[in-house]
Amino acid sequence: MRFQIFNNGKPLTDFSLHGAYLFGSDGMAIRKAQVAFVDGVLECYKPSEETAGVALLWPVEGFGRILLSTTCLPERPEPYNLNLELARGRLMQIINKREDWSIFEDAEDTAALYEEAQDLFIRAIQGISDGPVASQLADEALQKAIVFSELLAAKHAKLLFATRGKNHGFGRGCLGCWVDPKQVANPAYLEQLAGAFGLAMVPFNWGQIELERGKYDFSKLDACISMLSKRKVAIGAGPLLCFAKEYLPKWLLESNTDFEKIRECSYEFVSAAAARYGGMVRTWNVISGLNAFNHFGFGFEQVLEITRAANRAVKAAAERALRIIEVSNPWGEYYGQTADTIPPLVYMDMVIQSGISFDAFGLTMRFGADESGMYVRDMMQISAILDSFAPISRPMYITNVEIPGRDGAADVVGSWHGPWDKLKQAEWLDQFYRIALSKTCIDGVIYSNFTDVADGAVPDSGLLTAGLEPKESYLALKRFHDRIFGR
Repeated sequence: MRFQIFNNGKPLTDFSLHGAYLFGSDGMAIRKAQVAFVDGVLECYKPSEETAGVALLWPVEGFGRILLSTTCLPERPEPYNLNLELARGRLMQIINKREDWSIFEDAEDTAALYEEAQDLFIRAIQGISDGPVASQLADEALQKAIVFSELLAAKHAKLLFATRGKNHGFGRGCLGCWVDPKQVANPAYLEQLAGAFGLAMVPFNWGQIELERGKYDFSKLDACISMLSKRKVAIGAGPLLCFAKEYLPKWLLESNTDFEKIRECSYEFVSAAAARYGGMVRTWNVISGLNAFNHFGFGFEQVLEITRAANRAVKAAAERALRIIEVSNPWGEYYGQTADTIPPLVYMDMVIQSGISFDAFGLTMRFGADESGMYVRDMMQISAILDSFAPISRPMYITNVEIPGRDGAADVVGSWHGPWDKLKQAEWLDQFYRIALSKTCIDGVIYSNFTDVADGAVPDSGLLTAGLEPKESYLALKRFHDRIFGR
């Protein structure tokens, strides 16, 4: 497939393909597909003749730079107009979600916005023979459609959120945050944490705990969990296992061991950690991201076996604890380029069908870095992807939410309603939490960083500054907490 790309009605001679990937009619990224910009045309190569869509980071005037997608299109000799196809993709999503959500009536101002987007798109289709003119009309249609779609997502969330609140559908631990063990001893840190969150998550890293085979150093975690246990917050911890390289012990990486040995070492570590903190930790992130991070190249059966073993170990040591299997990158872009990975929904279905005993799935929603799955998306896309997980027959948590607090490389990672700053971060979080917790399948949301960190992949993503000053984002979540629990 080929696409012409226009900017203000002029053909582009240069275009950056940040976040670009091809996906099939099932929504999965296509393996061995390639996207390139050659001689002013976007060239898309795929291993079969199936219909496909393209997703990439795209500027929307007055809104920001977000990852957008076309509909699935058939191959043809002449190039498509990418501007027009992106507008078509968003209008089609609006039609589908209005039907899913049974929202057919709009307020007078939003109805006019949607009609204008439709009219502009129809005019673009009618004038498709003149690519530059059609692209300008499509750009206007897309801008109005993006704004309308976010308003639609917000309206749907408002209705469901109010109903869930009336039905007392929020548990005390529905709002959580990952903590920094080095700062938990600070009373000011703990006081602000307890003011907005009912669940404190303590980060684990197997590679930093078991520096030598069979020798565990839990000293830093002991102090952290002991301090938290004295406060009125529930304690969670994890991930106990993650098979990304940075979470694995150096001695294991350097050894030429087989799967049976890796499983044995994993089981021993998980058993030791769960037994040590079983009386204090009520929520365990048992295994994280094995759908996307598979350093040892486990096969399907091995993925399931190590997932089963880890959950069995936690169950034996802490019978009443909530056990979460975390799924990274819910849109699944990684699957197109990374070997030994599994699409998110396929992985979740595998886990359920195999009869593994666990309690909930976790989803990561991190944005603001030049990495697969972390390019900025708008609220309609977020609401829609959460809907796609609703049929899964398990409760779900959003276990890692992260968004920038200052503008870094917006042209590379994306922006939302303008450049990132503290106010924009707070506005995004307020909308995101309303949407996420309006879904009855989502039992809780856990934020990634309580304070800003100097070396974070996402710039200034914390809710407090490094000096523990509350940012607008913290105040927004505190108001959200107080509203839910009637303070």
